[in-house]
Amino acid sequence: MHKNKLLSALLLSSTLGAVAFGANAQDHHMYMGAGVGQSKVNEGSYDDRDTAFSVFGGYDFNQYFSVEAGYADLGNLKSNVGGPDLEATAPYIAAVGKLPINDKVSLYAKAGVNRWSLDDAAPSLTGTSDDSGTDPTYGIGVNYRINDKYALRGDYSRLKLGDMNVDMAQIQATFHF
Repeated sequence: MHKNKLLSALLLSSTLGAVAFGANAQDHHMYMGAGVGQSKVNEGSYDDRDTAFSVFGGYDFNQYFSVEAGYADLGNLKSNVGGPDLEATAPYIAAVGKLPINDKVSLYAKAGVNRWSLDDAAPSLTGTSDDSGTDPTYGIGVNYRINDKYALRGDYSRLKLGDMNVDMAQIQATFHF
């Protein structure tokens, strides 16, 4: 529980600091997007991949910082030894730091928290008898702006689900307004 409070306080202070930093920036934008790709788990008897989907929205405070919230469906991950399938979802919120390379391309890194949920508890993998929890998420990516409204992203994220790590690689499309 202490870890969750610390992560929440860190995210809140980062967000408030970015609001103050970006208050006089001219380039404020909201955005929304969706992605498709692959999730992967390699923990215990689970070594599987499945199709992963995500939807998200965010706010660009300036060209260097955004806050993003989303929902990731990590698919159906199967055990190699006949254990129960893991169907996982993870709503999340993250602070996103961006590094513009030129007018079209930027790199980004994100860190935040996710509220994961499994269809069934998996104590041997997650370290808890619960079927849900709150843990960190982080990732990196590259953003390519097609024009002022549309962009494509290559995103690689890691979501912690208790003691288990799930990696997700996606191609994402965003719409800015």
